[in-house]
Amino acid sequence: MFGVLQETARPCKLDIMNDEDEPSIPSQDGEDRQPKRKRRSGPKKPRKATPQYLERAALWYLERYAATTTSLRRVLERKVDRSAKVHGTDPDEGRTVIGDLIERYQRVGLLDDRQFAESRARSLNARGVSTRMIRGKLAQKGLSSEMIDEAIAALEQEIGDPNRSAAIGYARRRRIGPYRDPARRVEMREKDLASLARAGFGYDTARWVVDAETVDDLEALN
Repeated sequence: MFGVLQETARPCKLDIMNDEDEPSIPSQDGEDRQPKRKRRSGPKKPRKATPQYLERAALWYLERYAATTTSLRRVLERKVDRSAKVHGTDPDEGRTVIGDLIERYQRVGLLDDRQFAESRARSLNARGVSTRMIRGKLAQKGLSSEMIDEAIAALEQEIGDPNRSAAIGYARRRRIGPYRDPARRVEMREKDLASLARAGFGYDTARWVVDAETVDDLEALN
């Protein structure tokens, strides 16, 4: 019934199929269709936190995000802790590797907390964020109060009164005070003052913005 197989016979398609190939399944209309791949269920298994992997992860993070020493350390320590649970790696050894990486990156300028603080304070101020809120956001990044004070001082030296500058930007973006429809300014005055207060601006600054006669007057006083 079947012929004798020769040792030199050519392999069939299934014999040489690689890991990515799948046999086609004939459909009712006669066309071959590939079966659907099964989606991986559950969370992705964490990688083993070797020194090489931690360095690759650190450089990947620094290439994509502006980072402080604390934020980078947090990211890498989470990887070390997950690796310890899944692979049984030593978390203390992982933290030693992290410390060495951070020290090296600080030395070559890849990590510079002071530069980060000044740059972030400047960009937040330009978006209309009060100095009070700027302090809170920088603290969340793990920066010391001393470094935050220096960043605010640099901002004051650069633009004078950062709160006034930010309050104008905030009012412009929210269309409040002199940026509002003149017919509704009196009616909305208290709400505008409350909005500025919630954004971290003091009462004097809020009143200075809300009670300005015109946009030109407000921006000329800044």
